[in-house]
Amino acid sequence: MSWFETWFDSPYYHILYQHRNEKDAELFLDHLLEYLKPDHGRLMLDLGCGKGRHSIYLNNKGYDVTGIDLSKESIDHCRQFENDSLSFFVHDMRRLFRVNAFDYVLNLFTSFGYFERDSENMMAMKNACFALRKGGKLVIDYLNSDFVSHNLKKQEIISLEGITFEISRELKSGFFYKDIRFRDQGTDFHFTEKVAALQLSDFERYLSPFGMKIEKLAGNYDLQPFQKDNSPRLIIIAVKN
Repeated sequence: MSWFETWFDSPYYHILYQHRNEKDAELFLDHLLEYLKPDHGRLMLDLGCGKGRHSIYLNNKGYDVTGIDLSKESIDHCRQFENDSLSFFVHDMRRLFRVNAFDYVLNLFTSFGYFERDSENMMAMKNACFALRKGGKLVIDYLNSDFVSHNLKKQEIISLEGITFEISRELKSGFFYKDIRFRDQGTDFHFTEKVAALQLSDFERYLSPFGMKIEKLAGNYDLQPFQKDNSPRLIIIAVKN
């Protein structure tokens, strides 16, 4: 079983990342909507939706949103928020979901790059492109590998809810590794996150065979221009020709 299949379903994952700021996420989505200017009722796919914070916010803004994620626990949580224009499904992005069905596909907050093989990344991106209608747009929000590698915090200790998380990070063989160790109720736990150090050229290679053209590159959640060495994020907005 892959690391993300166990870690994302663990209650400790949600404890460790509880600090993720909802307001920051909403501000990013506001900037994104201001740029995209989608009409109300447009169909959106939240690819790798987690516990649905982006899907729910976008639905509240007037859009018809479908969220998919591999984590059954996350989708079970999301389903309490479902309505006529908001739905959630347990689904692996490496498998085709729907074809020519959405006006926008959003893959946000580094919900990609977890797979062992490059062919799996290509398959997931192909499925995302196939899900779009002609003229639809794909938004990929990924870490900027160059910036992260130059600013990698190798060791860190975080205490939350009585649990001390000992965290170490390294870049090895084209992947960022985040090693997480802690003890709770007399039991030792160990999880490792593994995210590919993908470059813009990788995403260009994934997208170009499927009729996608990049129309904007941004380097942060204010959607300022991407700078290879200084931008914390790599945000790609591509349109399906």
